[in-house]
Amino acid sequence: MHRNNRNSVLRRWPLVGREAELSGFDEVLPEARSAGFLIFGPAGVGKSRLAEECLDRAIALGYRAGRAVATAAAASVPLGAIAHLLPDGADLSDPVSGFADVAALLSRPGAARPRTVILVDDIHLLDATSAMLLRQLMDAGVIFLLGTVRSQEGPAPAVSALGHGDAVRQVDLAGFDRDQVTMALERVLEGPVGRSAVNHLLATSGGNPLYLRELVVGAVDAGVLTCDGEIWDMTADRLPGTRRLTDLIRSRLAVAPDAGRQVLQVLSLYEPLSLAHLEQDAEPEVLDQLERAGLIVVVQEERRTAVRLAHPLHGEVLRADMTTRCRRDTLLRQVRLLKRTGARRREDAIHLAAFELAATGTADPGLLVRAAVLAAHAHAYPRALDLLRAIPQDHRGFRIELLLGKTLYEAGDFRQAEDVLSRADAMAATEQEVLSALAVRTQNLMWGLGTSYVKVLDVIESARCRVTDPLGRRVLLVNEAAAALTVGEVRHSLALSADLEREGTHAPDAQTWLWAAMTRSMALAVTGRGEEAEGWIRRAIAFSSTAGETRATVTQEVAHQAVLALALAESGRLAEAREVGERAFAGLPDATATADRRMLAFYLARGAWAAGHPAQARRWFAEVARSSRPHTPVMLSMALAGLAASAALQGDADAAEAALAERGRLPATGFFPEERLGEAWLHVALGELTRARAVLTVAAQEAFERGETASEGILLTDLVRLGEAGEAAGRLAEIAAECTGLLHRSRADLAAAWAAHDPDGLLAAADALEAMGADLPAAEAASTAAAILRGAGQPRRANAASVRAEALAARCEGARTPALMAREAAVRLTGREREIALLASRSMLSKDIAAALTISVRTVDNHLQRIYQKLGITTRKELTERLLR
Repeated sequence: MHRNNRNSVLRRWPLVGREAELSGFDEVLPEARSAGFLIFGPAGVGKSRLAEECLDRAIALGYRAGRAVATAAAASVPLGAIAHLLPDGADLSDPVSGFADVAALLSRPGAARPRTVILVDDIHLLDATSAMLLRQLMDAGVIFLLGTVRSQEGPAPAVSALGHGDAVRQVDLAGFDRDQVTMALERVLEGPVGRSAVNHLLATSGGNPLYLRELVVGAVDAGVLTCDGEIWDMTADRLPGTRRLTDLIRSRLAVAPDAGRQVLQVLSLYEPLSLAHLEQDAEPEVLDQLERAGLIVVVQEERRTAVRLAHPLHGEVLRADMTTRCRRDTLLRQVRLLKRTGARRREDAIHLAAFELAATGTADPGLLVRAAVLAAHAHAYPRALDLLRAIPQDHRGFRIELLLGKTLYEAGDFRQAEDVLSRADAMAATEQEVLSALAVRTQNLMWGLGTSYVKVLDVIESARCRVTDPLGRRVLLVNEAAAALTVGEVRHSLALSADLEREGTHAPDAQTWLWAAMTRSMALAVTGRGEEAEGWIRRAIAFSSTAGETRATVTQEVAHQAVLALALAESGRLAEAREVGERAFAGLPDATATADRRMLAFYLARGAWAAGHPAQARRWFAEVARSSRPHTPVMLSMALAGLAASAALQGDADAAEAALAERGRLPATGFFPEERLGEAWLHVALGELTRARAVLTVAAQEAFERGETASEGILLTDLVRLGEAGEAAGRLAEIAAECTGLLHRSRADLAAAWAAHDPDGLLAAADALEAMGADLPAAEAASTAAAILRGAGQPRRANAASVRAEALAARCEGARTPALMAREAAVRLTGREREIALLASRSMLSKDIAAALTISVRTVDNHLQRIYQKLGITTRKELTERLLR
């Protein structure tokens, strides 16, 4: 468990994302033709921090150093900012002779590094005399100037005087992008950080490094940013920040004129607003001033010009500083402006309802309904929820309750969604209303709450009693197919959707067809038919992109991309699957833990595991586990099993045991054979290969009985990797014959070559596996081929295969498997000897090894003697070192 507090975060805050600028400084400093290095950028991007790092580097190289800060007050006095840097005895009454005196006193004839590095912060505020003197000293090679310039201040004479010519390198600093935010957070917090937390901090800070630091300090201090032992994530939507951050923002906002302050207050209460609306209440010159000062941004959005605050945190401070009366008067003024113009634009209904509601606590019910529908259609779910909840109870019919329940589901509030949807179901008066409520409710029960199959079937049966129309009953079958899939009834799910092809894309209705197509795609992927699965989900994606009511919601779009990633992975296109999944995840900036977001993260984790990248897999599984607690036990169970497997593959048995222990405390849910991977690989990490193989064998048999061919193939392939190729090769060959695709063929070829001790076949399998992105199995195949070739007296080919194995293993993030850890010993040791060697390397006593393997102590000691003789060693310590090497 990582523990952090405010002081530790402040102490460890790194200089990240500025490697290119530091490298540029390192290049120009020693050059005789270079005289300066100026760092441009807006406030808060870390100009001063970077400049201090550059100065420290110069000092470390033996340069003398001086620091100065230019200010508006110091600029009123010639040389006021740099007077303390001038040597004693310099007479500046005569500029020409005075300069010569300064240059002579600053120089050290014969010194290896004669120049002095002078750092001037806010160099644009320097007075003209200081700028002229520094320029002369730069031209004479006496000093190297290091300066920061606030780019928002516009052109300044001092900058023009100091920064002209090729001798001065100029760099522009921008805010952090997502990768730089992630890097900074993970260095400071000393562990992985959830994607949602990164997105939240990036959006709130606007990429401003100074704001980011203060937000992290405040969040850690307040317990809002916490670690569950695996990953850091947010425990609340609001970031508290710090007093220093608030003061910084207040000083930034202080440059706004009084009339501009009113514009900023309006935007803090509701943004974006159209430029045309704001121009009704503010002069164009005021808006121009705010834009030039960097306090608002004006952007073109389709056919309208929209205005936003320049930074999300500006709104937080503006709202906090507004009195209740000021807030109310500001909102009511906007209401009057909208009514005066007739509120003709589509978004005006949302604005009008939101302004009235925030100002008075109520609004016209019809206006609230219209605004809520528009907000939900625009995926503005928090806004839609505020509007829907404000609708008086006597105006809430079935339509409003259904929209509220659906919006709650989209926003990730699954428990409240079930309460509302059950009310909507009870209010349904027509068969169409029954079906509409059922569709959303079953999705929420299955993917949101992880409700049992029996309860979902009860809900479907209740609806079946009220639906007589044949098309309506078809909708019920689609719901049942989806429910069956979630509990592993794959064959039943496929049977229920068997007539989907005959129906086309317009029966019984578009949304039902989309859901059925996605369900069928997932079922096909689970049964190992990745190419067919890809075809169905691509049809669904193409159909959902059409305009009108069939357009997919945000959660449907995420779900479609998640299923596409699954289908691609089951087709053997692991790299493409990862690209699709990560692109979809990157398009979700909000921190809402929706069911479809978890599903997408889970398939990304599963794909990373298949590729043999345990660190990536562990991180994704940890994200799923964190967002699934405590309300989604099915997904949590699967994520913890994957987390255990990934940690064990890295050799972290403690973390694997902790994950499995938590999983063991969960309420009984549906079981998926693939979940046994966590248990199996923990046994491997502990050196208990016999137990690991037994677990995998039982799980593979259950997957076979349930028709989950994809899981069966994974489990059998792991049996091959743990030395049971002979047992698994036959069934993998059958799967390859039943299911098309490179993935199944490659697994079957790997098993056959491993069982036959065929080095050429293993190397060919390594080629195929590497091509599809399965780096770890490919590394193990090449490693095993190297061992066989070495034993056959072919050292040249063995060395080539070993080099290949090491290159592949280097991509596998520290994965530790028997095939990689014991490749030297694999040439000489039998399977039983290798198992005993692994257990002995963990400092287990002979009696404990005997008990674990159900053999006698004497047998264990005899095996150990032969192991020592074969490896040319004499102690267990040497054995451990040999196996690790």
